Amino acid sequence: MLTLSTATYDAIVAHARRDHPDEACGVVAGPEGSDRPVRVIEMLNAARSPTFYEFDSADLFQLYKEMEANDEEPVIVYHSHTATEAYPSRTDINLAQEPNAHYVLVSTRQPDTVEFRSFRIVQGTVTEEPVQVVAEL
Repeated sequence: MLTLSTATYDAIVAHARRDHPDEACGVVAGPEGSDRPVRVIEMLNAARSPTFYEFDSADLFQLYKEMEANDEEPVIVYHSHTATEAYPSRTDINLAQEPNAHYVLVSTRQPDTVEFRSFRIVQGTVTEEPVQVVAEL
């Protein structure tokens, strides 16, 4: 189960809506080994595409250096789908490289509806998990 704060949930949804019609992407870091998503890092979609996201390699390298220095790890890797449901595409599955991360997808295909789902993706196997939003962690 993914447990996250209302503030983190709201930040991810706001980022997805703000970047629409392009896909938004980012990471939520937390203390190593804690499974606690606490620090939202909005990333630039280097592809600037409504159907694909790509982290800028220099930004991603800098983020990992920063997380290592802070004893953090990526707890959530998130992105949005602009015209389809919040479910990992074949490309998303192939790009999933963090076996301990929660992969969150937000669909912005319907502007008045929030479709927010979380998955574990390990060695190409996708498993949906429940999402619990709490006031604070």
